[in-house]
Amino acid sequence: MRQILHITSGDIAGDSLRRSGITGEVFVWHDILYDGPRNPGWPDEPTLHARAQFLEDATGGGLTRQQTLETLKAQYAKLERAGQYDAVILWFDACLFDQSMLCHILACMDFKSVDGVELLCVDAFPEIIPFDGLGQLSPSQLASLYDQRQRVSKGQFLFARHVDRTFALQDRAAFLEIASLQHAPLQWIPAAVTRWLEEQPDEATGLGRLERFVLEAVRSGLSTPSQIFSYAATHDTHPLFWGDITLSAKINKLATRRPALVRIEGPKPLLPQWNAEDILQGFRVYAT
Repeated sequence: MRQILHITSGDIAGDSLRRSGITGEVFVWHDILYDGPRNPGWPDEPTLHARAQFLEDATGGGLTRQQTLETLKAQYAKLERAGQYDAVILWFDACLFDQSMLCHILACMDFKSVDGVELLCVDAFPEIIPFDGLGQLSPSQLASLYDQRQRVSKGQFLFARHVDRTFALQDRAAFLEIASLQHAPLQWIPAAVTRWLEEQPDEATGLGRLERFVLEAVRSGLSTPSQIFSYAATHDTHPLFWGDITLSAKINKLATRRPALVRIEGPKPLLPQWNAEDILQGFRVYAT
């Protein structure tokens, strides 16, 4: 029997893949590859430690530095063994979060000369509107996509290395060049890069797009985290690259900047960012 490794970006999608009836081992990659300190391509030891600290900070301490470091090392150990499989299937969404991760994984695989890599990436599914990703699909729906996978070409590997380097270095000139591409080897990268550029602080307000959505929501009278989430999700471009962890971090940033742009009321001074769905109901966010 062929040994197949499936790599995807989300725990929900990973669980559905395991129940889809598709042969192979499922591995879920965890990281935020569009942001944070790192070197391009395969990480060195200082990069792993720096990213572990970054992810602890990005999750408000929900993921500890040591826990994250162990996860990262296990992920790259798995990737180093990927060449032992007969095929590696990459399942990714079209959003910024997934596309930056896809390019990093492809760059690392190219560095390790991993062959037999296939890609399955979709930005829509019948009757699911808005479509934000594979995590919305049932096991049978995921299985229906399997025949759409395509072999990753050498040109796509090379392009992925370029994109990964651009994210690692946060090279604005390269971002602008990539965003302008009409026929990119990985077709959803230009839109993903465009969304990242929109997230950078603008010259007039110093705010990124998601932060502006938060302010619009609270200034319109919305105050619960769930209301703010719904407002931002409705107004942002799909597929969304962010979830409640990222949104809570943005709200906390607006509350702690000087002068503060929002005020948080609740059991704690700031919104919790990890396993916080029930706790968030006790918080309110107001414009200052």
